[in-house]
Amino acid sequence: MPEFDFQSIAPYDPEQVSQAVQRILDYPQFLNNLAYCIYKGSKHSTARLSRTLKESLPVALKQVRTWSDFQKQITCRYLIPIIENNSIDLFTFDGVDKLDRSKTYTFISNHRDIVLDCTLLDYALFYGGFDKLCEMCLGDNLMKNSFSTDMFKLNGGVTVMRSLPSKEALSAARNLSAYLNHALHENRSNIWIAQKSGRSKDGIDNTSTAVLKMLYLDYRNRGLSFAEAVREMNIVPVVISYQYDPCDVHKGREQIKRLKNEGVYKKSKYEDVLNLLHGLRRWKGNVHLSVGTPLTGEYETATECAAEIDRQIHLKYRLWDTNWFCYDYINGTKENADKYPEFHRRSFLHRFRWIDSDVKRTAITGYANPVISYLNALKDEQ
Repeated sequence: MPEFDFQSIAPYDPEQVSQAVQRILDYPQFLNNLAYCIYKGSKHSTARLSRTLKESLPVALKQVRTWSDFQKQITCRYLIPIIENNSIDLFTFDGVDKLDRSKTYTFISNHRDIVLDCTLLDYALFYGGFDKLCEMCLGDNLMKNSFSTDMFKLNGGVTVMRSLPSKEALSAARNLSAYLNHALHENRSNIWIAQKSGRSKDGIDNTSTAVLKMLYLDYRNRGLSFAEAVREMNIVPVVISYQYDPCDVHKGREQIKRLKNEGVYKKSKYEDVLNLLHGLRRWKGNVHLSVGTPLTGEYETATECAAEIDRQIHLKYRLWDTNWFCYDYINGTKENADKYPEFHRRSFLHRFRWIDSDVKRTAITGYANPVISYLNALKDEQ
């Protein structure tokens, strides 16, 4: 369709993949930078990882022809195992085996980590036997240089244009909607998109109807009702839960600053990049990803659709000892102590020892809120 500009937002095509791979191979510092991004260790151990990557990764990269190749052969076989070994105690997932591998899906997910949320879904789909993984929607604010742009686009990244004037924003939304429709049905790609703009800073995972309305734009132009579009999109809710959030203190601090500045928060130049690095490198404890059930009902409005996505996410969220402890902590009770019998309370609270009390309570509340969402969803089920 000539009125749309897919090239500017789509993942790299085969020619661009070949050029990006060559840039990587021609840039001697690339593997050092990559080792630093995904591994937190001593200078000596990081250098050792860099040497290991230099021995094996160039050979693998030369076999990459498409972004799908890069996802499977580089991200899933090399990068995620390193991240998992370095900063995750145990990664588990469920629900993938219930999906039809011959179909493509629009995965709508809660959003806690800038890149890991989708990457770990790809990892689960890869080991679940899916031939094609996900084209992932992420903001253009993450593409600060050629290194981050290449890594993003080689991993199936779809660029979401942010901070545009209203008229340009609407045009960009239409373009994005048309591309995602095209990717799902013509490219036969799965789609990953967050349930709302940006990561959840408060642990409340509620779906924005604006996301659903954006997805619907292109279907509406084709004359489909909202309910018909939902069925064509094959929407599947996804929820990921981290036992420990590497960015919990920063998220708490951002919320307090927003409150003090009447909802305004100005990010520093490389803040998103630093948060991305913290999410990749810092300890997360256990991580669980649960893939929900495709939406097949008659969802006449975005509000109805969002409610079902939220219901599945809130009920399927894996509640860790950190969540139950923080729920009791903010309520001044030990009512759920049986759910965290071996939890090291002092050690957990020690991570907040140097920060402002308001930030501390806000960060801890972020761990407690998934419990509140779960209990409310459970009550609604009864």
